[in-house]
Amino acid sequence: MKTIQLGQSDLHVTPICLGTMTFGEQVNESDSHDILARSLAGGVNFIDTAEMYSVPAKAETFGATETIIGNWFAKNPGAREKLVVATKVAGPSRGMPWVREGKGMAPADIVASCEGSLRRLQTDVIDLYQIHWPERHVPAFGTMYYDPAKETSQTPIHEQLDALAGLVKAGKVRTIGLSNETPYGVHEFVRLAEQHGLPRVATVQNPYCLVNRTWENGLDETCHRLNVSLLAYSPLAFGLLTGKYDVSGTTGPDAPKGARISSYESVRKQRWGRPESLEAARRYNALARANGLTPTQLALAFCYTKWQVASTIIGVTSVAQLEEDLNAWGTTLSPEVLKAIDAIRQELRDPAL
Repeated sequence: MKTIQLGQSDLHVTPICLGTMTFGEQVNESDSHDILARSLAGGVNFIDTAEMYSVPAKAETFGATETIIGNWFAKNPGAREKLVVATKVAGPSRGMPWVREGKGMAPADIVASCEGSLRRLQTDVIDLYQIHWPERHVPAFGTMYYDPAKETSQTPIHEQLDALAGLVKAGKVRTIGLSNETPYGVHEFVRLAEQHGLPRVATVQNPYCLVNRTWENGLDETCHRLNVSLLAYSPLAFGLLTGKYDVSGTTGPDAPKGARISSYESVRKQRWGRPESLEAARRYNALARANGLTPTQLALAFCYTKWQVASTIIGVTSVAQLEEDLNAWGTTLSPEVLKAIDAIRQELRDPAL
C-alpha cells in the first residue's frame, strides 16, 4: 500500500486505518494487542482512537481504548515511531458527564482532553488531533435536519482553533482534523485558519459507505477544493454490509449473538438500526454474492477505490476479521458492478445518513 498525504500536512498514511473503538469493550487488552501487532505487520501505519472510547460509552470504560494502546506501546519499543496516531477530543457532552460537565467545549477543555490522551497513550505527541463532533449544533448521528432553535454553541470556532494552535505550538499535536462535520464547518475552520495564521485542518472523519454516501452531496467538492482529506468511518455500516444480519433480518435484540449492534441500544435507534438501512444493505450484499464477492469485499472495495477517500477506517473484533479486511485491499469492481451500485442508491438513497 502506498501512503497518502493528508491534506496539506506532512502526515503520510496508509489507505487503511485501524479503528480501535472496540478495544476495552468487545475486545480485551490481550486480543487488542494482537490486533495492533498484526495490523502493523500487515503494513498499516495508521491507527485511530478517541478519548471517549471504548463504546458503548460508559463512565467505567472512558479512556480504556487509549490506555490499551498506550500499554501496547510500552511493551513494544519502537512501535510508536512506526505509526501515525490519531485521537479525538469529544465535543459537547451529549449525556456523558464523565467526559466533561456542561454543554460546551471550551479551550481549557480541549487542552485538558489532549493532556489526558497523551498520558493514556504514553506518548509525547499526537499526530492527528480531531474534534470528535462539532461544538455547535449540526445534523449528525442520525439527525437529518439542521434546526437553528437547537443551537447551544458557547465557543466560537476561532477560539477552538486558538486552543488547538497552542497544542501544536507546544509540540503536543502535529496536525489537526475534524469529525462528523458539515460543509459550513470545514469552510469556516479553513477560512479562519488562513485568515489568522492558525493550523489548517488536514482531515475530516465522517461516515462513508454503501448505505451512507451523503459525503457526495457537497462535502466531496468542499474538501476536494480545500485540500482536506476524508477518513471514511463505518465502511461496513456497523456490520450491516458484512451480511451477518441478512438471515436474521433484524438489527434488534434478535440479531445474531455477539453482533456489535446487539450491544448498542442507542445505535439501533439511529442510522444503522433503521429497517431501511438493513433493507439497502441486503440489496448490496446480494449484489456482491451475484458477482463472486463477499459482502465485505464489495463494501470495502467500494471505499478503498473511491477518489473521495484518503484512508478507510476499519474496526474489528478479531485478528481473523482484520485479515479479511486487509485481504479485500486490491479488489477491483467492474464498471457493471459500479453501475449496479449506483442504481441501488438511486432507488434507496442514503438510509443510514
